[in-house]
Amino acid sequence: MIDILLLPALNIAGWLPAPYDSLVPSMSIAAKSQCPEMVLIPDGVLLMGSENGMDNEKPVHQVWVDKFMIGKFPVTNREYRIFVEDRGAAEPPFWREEPFSDPDKPVVGISWFEAVAYCAWLSERIGCHFRLPTEAEWERTARGGKEGKLYPWGDLPPSERPHPGHDSERGGPERVGVDEANGFGLYDMSGGVHEWCSDYYDAAYYRTSPERNPQGPSSGHRRVSRGGSWRHRIKFSRCAARSSLLPSFQYGDYGFRLARTI
Repeated sequence: MIDILLLPALNIAGWLPAPYDSLVPSMSIAAKSQCPEMVLIPDGVLLMGSENGMDNEKPVHQVWVDKFMIGKFPVTNREYRIFVEDRGAAEPPFWREEPFSDPDKPVVGISWFEAVAYCAWLSERIGCHFRLPTEAEWERTARGGKEGKLYPWGDLPPSERPHPGHDSERGGPERVGVDEANGFGLYDMSGGVHEWCSDYYDAAYYRTSPERNPQGPSSGHRRVSRGGSWRHRIKFSRCAARSSLLPSFQYGDYGFRLARTI
């Protein structure tokens, strides 16, 4: 049975998390046992972007994000294997290579389309709608309540922390959850693998982004990705750092994390 986490105290006046069962009263016991571990994020305001970052992170702008749920970890090989076996889906291109094959490592080599297909399959299997997080949701959760800080843990440079950001024995990413959780109880929001978001990418989007629940541009060629990468020289990403990729590409440092609308 999964352990559905609710948030630690965040000094948010008047907000009290509801029990998970009350949020999904129609879900059967069997379905809940197959559901990934999710964290309930309260609605709130986010100062999105960074004036000290890349041009695509500017301007810093205020965004309201409704409450939602997001995966405690990126989707793992263990979870993705069920999808592959149940639907006869193609194995990811790095599936059997030693740096990537551990069941508890994040699944990699997943295109944006495959990540969306996994969400649709799990939604049908569980009876709840799973999806990819929006870029705004992702940045809100990465910050973990530490608004204005560079990283989920604060401003301390990654080089001064004890976590290498990669599997030093076998190569590739580390197993999920090795690093410490952020203020929302989420793991691997800065390092590990890049994570697909639902939005189309536009470097200038922040200039016209709506103030409430931005969904990204209505069209585009690339999809947004967020988070750091085990294969980069600097393996941990700032909370505001943006990246993107063509949705058909399958890279060894690209995975995804689930979200749910409440």
